Amino acid sequence: MITFRRPAVGVVASLALVAALAACSEPAAPETTAETGSGTLTVYTSEPQAKIDALNAEFMAVNPGIDVQVFRAGTGDLNARIAAELETGTIGADVLLAADAPTFERYKDENLLLQYTPAGVDKLNQDVVDPEGYYVGTRIIPTVIAYNTAAVTDPPTSWKDLADAKYKGQITLPNPEVSGAAAFNTAVWLSEEALGEPWLEALAANEPVVAESNGPVGQSVAAGTRPVGIVVDYLVRELAAKGSPIALEYPTDGVPYISQPAGIFKDSANPEAAKKYVDFLVGKRGQEIAVDQQYLPVRDDVGTPEGAPALADLQLLNPDLAEIAVFQPAAVKRFGELVG
Repeated sequence: MITFRRPAVGVVASLALVAALAACSEPAAPETTAETGSGTLTVYTSEPQAKIDALNAEFMAVNPGIDVQVFRAGTGDLNARIAAELETGTIGADVLLAADAPTFERYKDENLLLQYTPAGVDKLNQDVVDPEGYYVGTRIIPTVIAYNTAAVTDPPTSWKDLADAKYKGQITLPNPEVSGAAAFNTAVWLSEEALGEPWLEALAANEPVVAESNGPVGQSVAAGTRPVGIVVDYLVRELAAKGSPIALEYPTDGVPYISQPAGIFKDSANPEAAKKYVDFLVGKRGQEIAVDQQYLPVRDDVGTPEGAPALADLQLLNPDLAEIAVFQPAAVKRFGELVG
């Protein structure tokens, strides 16, 4: 982790007495503290390590008084850690930056989050802004259908296509017990009237392989081990840019997406630094970094990744997040029963 330190300044010996006398008559300069938005800031996140490290390096370069410490895990593991910390004391993080809005809806209902409206909120896509001000989305991450271009010449273009028996044994997808995006998607699919449980049953009949997370899904499709996958879109762009035979389709029957929200815990030891961090994430520079990292941004003045569509061209699904938050645990359980 990058730490910025001020160099020690030598004092000429002949001035030492003057300095000592001045110290008696003037108050000492205040130390940098949490009250001024400096010191240590702890972030719990599901972001890939390389991406969060690059983001934090830039944040600390413009905020040299803040040292960002990160604990990284899947959203499910982060939730388990937070629950354990609540049992024994207080949450060890100042900021949570994790996959799905329903997680933040639950923490909001449990009175664990601090209300904070980031600077420039009017410039953001309002679909990712909590109207009550407890969290804000930091990037748009759609889930798509990926396919190996060397193995699939007529790719599926909708979720309903994946229920076709011709894809039996060819599909892989992430585990919703680990991946926040996968958990959210499962709840959305089961909530959609045109899909619902009959579609999930048909998908299960095609015997999909459940991988631990989105990363292994993308790798499996790129390698041709399973030529069709359900995965977040930025991973497909990254793999294709490296030369892998992989492409994607944004499903014509609706595209679920997560917004990787950021929220500040109510008992944060460093709320002022946490506010600066959230401001940076959704500010112009933070969003330019998101685009550089292949994400679709939450503001429209920073462009989009090369080859990515405009949000207006996608049929994004925007369910009621409070309802999804309540339903999501049951949806994940049902997925486990049907798919295993």
